[in-house]
Amino acid sequence: MRHLWQFNGLALILALSLGAGVHARAASGTPDHARWEQAIINIESTRVVYDSMQPWVKRPRTFLKTGVVIAPREILTAAEDLQDRTLVRVQKGGRGQFYEADVAWVDYHANLAILTVKDEAFWKGLKPVPLLHGAPARDDLRVARWLNANLEIRRVEFSQFTVDDARLSPIPALYLEFDSEMTSIGGSAPVISGGKLAGITCQQVDNHVRALTATFIRDVLEARKKGHYRGLGFFPFYWQPTPNTASHRYLKLPGEPRGVAVIYVPELPAVEENLKPFDIILQVDGFDIDPQGRYQDPLYGQQILENLSLRGKFAGDVVRFTVWREGAIRVVNYRMPKFDYHLRMLPDHVFDQEPEYLIAGGLVMVPLNKPFLRSWGDDWKRRAPFRLVYYDNEFPTPDRPSLVVMSFVLPDAFNLGYHELRALAVEKINGQVVRNLREVKSALRSPQQGYHVIEFVRSDTVRRLVLDASQMDAANARILQRYGIPKAESLSAQ
Repeated sequence: MRHLWQFNGLALILALSLGAGVHARAASGTPDHARWEQAIINIESTRVVYDSMQPWVKRPRTFLKTGVVIAPREILTAAEDLQDRTLVRVQKGGRGQFYEADVAWVDYHANLAILTVKDEAFWKGLKPVPLLHGAPARDDLRVARWLNANLEIRRVEFSQFTVDDARLSPIPALYLEFDSEMTSIGGSAPVISGGKLAGITCQQVDNHVRALTATFIRDVLEARKKGHYRGLGFFPFYWQPTPNTASHRYLKLPGEPRGVAVIYVPELPAVEENLKPFDIILQVDGFDIDPQGRYQDPLYGQQILENLSLRGKFAGDVVRFTVWREGAIRVVNYRMPKFDYHLRMLPDHVFDQEPEYLIAGGLVMVPLNKPFLRSWGDDWKRRAPFRLVYYDNEFPTPDRPSLVVMSFVLPDAFNLGYHELRALAVEKINGQVVRNLREVKSALRSPQQGYHVIEFVRSDTVRRLVLDASQMDAANARILQRYGIPKAESLSAQ
């Protein structure tokens, strides 16, 4: 009986083990599951994070994200957290060895990047997955990621397609939005529909997730492959809805209310055949525009007209506007300008270069940009000085394309009396208008009767300060040594 019990017990254990193995294969060993195991990559990006208030200070940070093999030796991921990188490593299979990766291509405005790996051993066993053509099925959406060395694929609940500012740019982007109980999937996790890549995630707030669509990704990557990609274009003009029919009567537009009214066209960027204030935009590339500024997209339903700047078009491409202007219908062949961070009065980002600064007698001068304002925290629009936040609503002009701000003062006997001054926009130095740090450096070569006179933009605080030019160099050397600052300036090559 004892031997029989032992045999039966062993048989039971084997049966349970085999059953568990069969169950595991049924749960995770499906062909579709295996296919994504061979394509989804873990990414570890280490980059430098700069201190906007003390731009000579830099600290390393490491970010984890996901990538997807979409072509031989090509891994698709979002560009976010690849800026100012020092090391990028990738891992296949959710575990094991990390391989050093190179960023073969990156476009921060599009928030897309392609990584590659030189080590041939990395590519063994990996297979590309195709991008989905068209919009995904709303009832067939899944998200995949490596979790504790196991591939997790879960169904998610579709919410909507929407257009909003891009993650790294103020230009619009089309997003697929969905809800999921999964956490930490905002970093380029693949969205799957019909067994194909329908998008990559780029943001998660609680259970709500946004993803870039495969349509947009495909357009950009195919244009890049053909050598036609010139960067993203955009519509820099401002418009307003026209729900009140009085607007149409005032501008003498006959028929049913339709279109939106252009209210502002900036001087920069320059566009040859441009829109004008009081134009009513009736159509964009043949799509009718309603009084709310929306059109019917054949793939994504009702969308805002800015999406037409990205619908298979890029910088330099012509968008055909049909407008009502001065009592007649006109066609404007609008050649889209290329978006660049420096086209804004306050650039949104400055990537892949050290922050600019110049220290003059303890006065820390920096460009006025969004990274500087963000140093006041997430609520910077309310907490940062109003006189500086105000410029976020301004557009550059040929006379004033950018601004310089005196961030703060490093206390020293040389600048006694000015220690509490901070966050002041600089207008002139020694009588010269300054718009960037190179002009600041140039103006400091020409003191006025032995003194440097720094004038600030008119505000509710100090208007100007005066420093002894003959003592500036000695004071600078002393201040750098005292505060452990490696150099007095860091200027861009431009």
